[in-house]
Amino acid sequence: MNIGNDTGDGVGEGGGDEVGIGDGTRAVRAGLPEPVKNEPTLPGPVFAAHFHLPGEPTGPYTYGRDENPTWTHLERAIAELEAPGEPRGAETVVFASGMAAISAVLLSHAKAGDVVVLPDDGYQALPLLREQLEAYGVEVRTAPTAGDAQLALLDGARLLWLETPSNPGLDVCDVRRLADAAHAAGALVAVDNTLATPLGQRPLELGADFSVASGTKGLTGHGDLLLGYVTCRDAELAARVRRWRKIVGAIPGPMEAWLAHRSLATLQLRAARQSANALALAEALAARPEVSGLRHPGLPGDPAHQTASAQMRSYGCVVSFTLPDRAHAERFLAALRLVDDATSFGGVRSTAERRGRWGGDAVAEGFIRFSAGAEDTPDLVADVLRGLDEAARG
Repeated sequence: MNIGNDTGDGVGEGGGDEVGIGDGTRAVRAGLPEPVKNEPTLPGPVFAAHFHLPGEPTGPYTYGRDENPTWTHLERAIAELEAPGEPRGAETVVFASGMAAISAVLLSHAKAGDVVVLPDDGYQALPLLREQLEAYGVEVRTAPTAGDAQLALLDGARLLWLETPSNPGLDVCDVRRLADAAHAAGALVAVDNTLATPLGQRPLELGADFSVASGTKGLTGHGDLLLGYVTCRDAELAARVRRWRKIVGAIPGPMEAWLAHRSLATLQLRAARQSANALALAEALAARPEVSGLRHPGLPGDPAHQTASAQMRSYGCVVSFTLPDRAHAERFLAALRLVDDATSFGGVRSTAERRGRWGGDAVAEGFIRFSAGAEDTPDLVADVLRGLDEAARG
C-alpha cells in the first residue's frame, strides 16, 4: 500500500507531505496489502520452499530461495520508509543479516581492478570485508568519516561506502556533498543507515544510490531477530543485488520477515522516545567530570551537530563516552539496573557495553557505547547517574 510522497523536514519533526501523511502514519501503514474481507490486515508468514508451478515458470513466486510473499510485503514497506517520494522506482531487497546486505552491495558491484572507498572508522566487521575484497583483486582505500575525508580518495573509484553516523564513534559526513563528488567521478554511493533508521535519515534523498542497514537494530527494535536490507535507487541496481542474494542464498526466514514488518508499526514511537532519551542522557553526562570524549550528534557542541542537523531528521539513540579506565567502565556497567550489558543497539531496552572488549575498534579501554531505550527518561537518567556514582566510589 503506497501512502504518499514525503517532502522531508527538519530534525525531530514528524515528516509530513502534501497529503498530510506523517512518519508515524507511514510506519503504521507501510507495505500492507489492499484489504480483503475476512483476511488479516498483515498476512501471516508464508512458509514455503516451493510453490505450485504448472507449465512455464512465470509469476512472482516459483522457489523459496528467490522470492516469498512475506518478503514482498516487508520490502515494499521498507521502500516506502526509505524513499517515500523521489526517487520513484526505488526497490528494497531483504537479507538474513546486515552483513549479508553490506556484502551484497560491495561484492555485486566491485570486481578485480576496481577501487572501493570505505570509512576506516566504521562497523567492526568492515575490515573483514576489506580483506575479502582485496583477495578478489579490488583496491580498497580508507579514510575517516569526519571532515568528509573520503573526498580525497575518489579518483577512479567504482563505489564509495559511507557510514553516518559512524559506529561506534558517532562521526557524521555530508552525504550530499560526497555523493555529488562521487557521481562526478563515476562512482556509485552506498550509505550504511543502520544507526539513523529511515525515519532519522533518508540517504537516497541525499543523493545516494543505496541505503543499507542492519534491520536487527533500530528498525525492528526488539532484539529478537537478525535482518538486513538494501534499498536501491532503481530497478537495475536492485536486480544486481537480488541476483547476488540468489547466488549466495543469504535470505531471511519468513518468520523473521513477518516479525520485522510487524515491528515497523511502532518505529516512529520507539525512535522518538529513544532519541529523546539519548539527548537527555548526553546532556546529563556532559556535567560529569569523569566522562570524556562525549559524543552525540544532538548536542549543540558536538563536532557533528551542524552537519547532522542539516541532513538528519532525528539524532538517533546512541551516545558514546569514555570513562577513566577499563575497571571504572566495568564497575559502571555492573552498577546499572535498567540497562543490559549487550552488544547491539536500537532496542526498546537500553543497552551499553565497553566496546574495547571486542578488539577491532580504535577506542580507549574505558569507551562506552550506550544505546538509549524506551524507558521513562527520568528513570533512565537516574539509573545512569547512580551507576556513575557507584563506579566513582571504586
